[in-house]
Amino acid sequence: MTVKVQTSLRIDQTSLHDAKKILEEMGMNFSEAVNIFTKMIVSHRGLPFEVKLPDNDVESLTKKLQLALADVEKQESGEIKSMNAKDFLNEL
Repeated sequence: MTVKVQTSLRIDQTSLHDAKKILEEMGMNFSEAVNIFTKMIVSHRGLPFEVKLPDNDVESLTKKLQLALADVEKQESGEIKSMNAKDFLNEL
C-alpha cells in the first residue's frame, strides 16, 4: 500500500482556477493531476517536457529575421514556394 503525504504549493490563483476547470472537464481533480505529474517526473527522470529559456537574444532574433527575409526574396523570385503567415511565423 502506498503511503500518501500532504504537501502545500504556492500557485498563482488565476492559473489554479483555470487549471481546475480544465481538469474537471477531463474528469480529474487537481490532486490527481499533481500525482500524474509526479509519476511522469519519476518515469522520465526529469521534467516530462522541454524547459528552456526564451529566445531573447537579439543577435539570434536578427539572424532569424534575416533568414526569413531571404526566404521572402526567394519566394518573390520563384526560387521557393510561397508560404502563408502561419508558416512564416513558425520560421521565426
